[in-house]
Amino acid sequence: MSGAPTLKLVTRAQLGWPASAAPTQTSTKGVKVHYEGTEVSPRLLTDHAECIAEWKAIRKSHLANTAEGYSDIAYNYGACPHGYLLEGRGIGRRTGANGNQDLNKAHYAIVGLVGSSGLTQPNDAMLGAIRDGIELLRAHGAGNEIKGHRDGYATACPGGPLYAWVQKGAPRPAGTVTGPAPARPKVSLAHVVYAARHDPAAAQGHTTHKAEVLIVEKALKAEGLLPGQYVDGSFGTKTVTAYARWQRSPAGGGYTGSDADGIPGEKSLKLLAARHGFTVTT
Repeated sequence: MSGAPTLKLVTRAQLGWPASAAPTQTSTKGVKVHYEGTEVSPRLLTDHAECIAEWKAIRKSHLANTAEGYSDIAYNYGACPHGYLLEGRGIGRRTGANGNQDLNKAHYAIVGLVGSSGLTQPNDAMLGAIRDGIELLRAHGAGNEIKGHRDGYATACPGGPLYAWVQKGAPRPAGTVTGPAPARPKVSLAHVVYAARHDPAAAQGHTTHKAEVLIVEKALKAEGLLPGQYVDGSFGTKTVTAYARWQRSPAGGGYTGSDADGIPGEKSLKLLAARHGFTVTT
């Protein structure tokens, strides 16, 4: 729709966060909606900086929670009263918010930045952002179910107002219609395999399928495997070495010997794609 609002996304990179260490999970039955369950300051309504501070504080508290052993902020996304969708674990990551492992495997999780006191009522902008998150996750592996945290788990979450909205089917409020969710970048397995076999022996700076190689290199950098100066679109020896480290890592498949040769395979590339928001084609 011409002139329609577009998705307002605050990414992990914009938050200064590294790639999520949460387990990979590329599909679920759907999405569960949450609230904070504590007092939330009404200052969030008038100052978006307070929303960002709140989101960062949630992650800090989760990482400090040794009893739960969180690997990251528990939610895939948060939604603020200014209509922003705040990236948490993001696409393709198992949530830690739904109560136990079986429930976490069944649904992704989005939290509205409202609580049990103070700011308790989600406004239309927040509901629209939650709906944005649901649709974004549906575009990347979530099924059609929309539930509240209390469905299947003994909790008051997501609070009365949000749960009433969920029970109505989580309808999008008028005036919050967005454009389509951003398309995931595509990486051809055949192209990056060709690059990995031909770039190392070529002259310095040679690139093959540069745009797709850059996507892979940026993901390897985010994993802490490739220094930034080598993210140049050339699948040279440094990138091959970094990719071999990815293959040997548990998240990359745990390969050993000649199976971890730094030449992308379908499984290891899809695992990298799930963690970094791109799609693998053959």
